[in-house]
Amino acid sequence: MLSKIKDIVAASIAVKQQVWGNETLLQTVEAITEVITKAFQQGNKVLFCGNGGSAADAQHLAAEFSGRFYIDRDALPAEALHANSSYLTAVANDYSYDVIYSRLIKGLGNKGDVLVGLSTSGNSKNIVLAFEQAKSNGMITVGFTGAGGGKMKDLSDYLVNVPSTDTPRIQEAHILLGHIICQLVEENYFGNK
Repeated sequence: MLSKIKDIVAASIAVKQQVWGNETLLQTVEAITEVITKAFQQGNKVLFCGNGGSAADAQHLAAEFSGRFYIDRDALPAEALHANSSYLTAVANDYSYDVIYSRLIKGLGNKGDVLVGLSTSGNSKNIVLAFEQAKSNGMITVGFTGAGGGKMKDLSDYLVNVPSTDTPRIQEAHILLGHIICQLVEENYFGNK
């Protein structure tokens, strides 16, 4: 079993090493940092969506902005769209699970807001529809996916497509890159304290 544990850790490290060596991907992370910083500076918000473990990551990253990361500072306007269980279950029941995010984006998304969608396949229908609605609203779309990018590739203004097809390894890289963005946005917005 110890050998298996080491193999899993090594697989995670290997994906992160590929991320570390991918200049294009790292430049995209840098660009996302600037876009989110600018959105906050202009009074816009950042909304997050995902399913399953990616929903947990979406909520985690939203909380890093609305709570704090390293700096003791004011809250930033960020929210995970699945956090209202009454809304989520009502819309999924009355309409379709596919529209849980797009319906909220239609009502809450403003021009200049940022929508961050996390989907390891890049094909989650509810996130694809949310990105389509976000485009209609004039929002900026940021996709966090696996290697291919799936359907989200063409709908993302900025695509963080982790070079892996292994869901847990992709999610581990998503949270790493998400944390980097949170840290750098916080430093940009509030100053490096």
